[in-house]
Amino acid sequence: MIGTLYFLAVLSSTTAWGRAGLWSEGRNETGGGSEDRCTCDAFLPTATFPIKDLVELEQAAVEISHQLELEMGKVEEYESKLTSYAEKIATLTAEIDKMEKNPDNYNDADMEDVKVEIKQVEALIKDLQLSISGSTAVFESLQTQITAMVETLNKLEKTYDKNLVLATRREYIEVQAQLEDCERRHQELFNPNIGSCAHTGITRIGTPIVSHLNAHLSTSYKYGGWGKDSKPIPDRESMYWFSGKTGASISDIRFYTNYKNLILGNHFQHYTLSSGWTGTGNNYIVRDNTLYYQLYSPFGLGKYNFTSSKYASRVIPGASSRFSYTNSGNQNFDFAADETGLWVTYASEESSGLMIIAKIDEPSFGVVEEWTTSVYKPGVSNAFMVCGVLYVVRTIDINTEEIFYKFDTKTKEESYVSIPFERFQDKYSNLDYNPTDQKLYMYNDGYYVTYHLWFNHTATTTVEPQMLLSKSP
Repeated sequence: MIGTLYFLAVLSSTTAWGRAGLWSEGRNETGGGSEDRCTCDAFLPTATFPIKDLVELEQAAVEISHQLELEMGKVEEYESKLTSYAEKIATLTAEIDKMEKNPDNYNDADMEDVKVEIKQVEALIKDLQLSISGSTAVFESLQTQITAMVETLNKLEKTYDKNLVLATRREYIEVQAQLEDCERRHQELFNPNIGSCAHTGITRIGTPIVSHLNAHLSTSYKYGGWGKDSKPIPDRESMYWFSGKTGASISDIRFYTNYKNLILGNHFQHYTLSSGWTGTGNNYIVRDNTLYYQLYSPFGLGKYNFTSSKYASRVIPGASSRFSYTNSGNQNFDFAADETGLWVTYASEESSGLMIIAKIDEPSFGVVEEWTTSVYKPGVSNAFMVCGVLYVVRTIDINTEEIFYKFDTKTKEESYVSIPFERFQDKYSNLDYNPTDQKLYMYNDGYYVTYHLWFNHTATTTVEPQMLLSKSP
C-alpha cells in the first residue's frame, strides 16, 4: 500500500547471551558512561502502488455502469416503439390494400388522411433511426473505454499485488458483461441482416476488440482458439468455448455459460479428448454442440459430439500434411462455418499447394463438393467462410492483416480485394467467422480478440416507409 514502510531493525546488545551476528552496536557517550542503543532504519519501497490509477478505474467503472443503465433503458423503449410502429405500418398497409381494391368507396379526404398518417410514421421511424445511431456511438465509446481499462488493469496485475486489483477487475467484468448483453440486444433488435446473405460481401473490418488474456492467464499459451457455437443448441446461445496450448495441438476444451464467466475463467464444463482422439493444429470450431478439428493420427478430420459423447473421423484422400499457414505449423485442415453450413479448406500435392474448399455434410461427415482456388496456402496467414464465399487473409506488416482474395462457391468466381485490418499482437493461430453475430473471432498470441464486420447489403428485411408512400393514391 502507498505509505507503507518496510523496516529493517538493526539492533545491538551486550546481554549475557552475546551479540547476534546480524546486529550492530551503537554507543551513547553521555556522562562518561555508555549505553547500548537500538537503531531502526526505514526504507521506502522503490515503487509505490498507484492508488490514484486504481481510484480512477473504479470511478470510470461506475460511470460506465450508469451509462449502460441509461442505454439499456433506451433499448427497452426502442423495443416498445418498434412494436408500435410495426402495428401502425401493418394497419396502414391493410388500409391501402382496401383502397386499391375498392377505390370508389373512398374520397379524396380519406386518401389524404392516409397520406398524413404515412408521413407521420415515416417521421417517427427516422427519429428512431437517429436514436439508434446515437446508441451505437455510445456503445463504441464505452467499448473503447473498457479496452483501455483492460490494458491498465493488466499492467497493474503484472507489477503489483493481484489481490489488490481483483475487486476493481471484478467491477470491470460486471460492466463489460452488461455492455456485451446490451450490445447483443441492440444488435438483435436493430440488425435484421444477421443470418441474411443479401449482400455482395465484406466492405470493412473494425478495430480489434481485446476481451482478455486466456483462461490460463499466461502469454505462453500462444496457440488455441475461442468463440461461440456457430449453430447453438437451445439454452446455449450465450455459451463461449476456449482451448489453448503452448504448442499447435488440442487435447481439451472448456465451456463457459456466458461472456462474464469466460472473462472470469469460470467454466461449467471441461472436456478432455480421449486417448487416440487428440488433435493437431488450431483451426477447430464448435458447431451444433460438436467440436470439429484436425486429427493427429490418422491424418484427417475429426469430430466429437458433446451431446452424444461420440467421436467420428474422416480421411480425405489426397490431402497433404505438407501445406500449412504461415503463422503456424500443422494447420493443414481449416474448419469454417457460415450461414450456409460447414466447410473445410486444405491443400494437396495434386493441387501443388493451392487451397481447396470442401463443403461438409454434417450428418454423414462426408465431402459434398469441392472447389480449387488459385491461392497458394503456405503464402497466406488464414481464411474463413461467409455466405459460401471464401475470404483469404495475408500479413502486410507487423501490425496489419489484409483480406486480399475472395472465391464465391456459388458462381465459382474469384477476385482480388484489399480490406486491411489491425492485428493486436504479433501472430495469431485462429481466425473464424461466426454467423450468429457476424463477428470475426481471433486467438492472438494468447488474447481473445473480436472484430465487427460491415457488409454491402443489396436488400433489406425491414419495411421502408417510401414503399408505402408509393402505394398511396
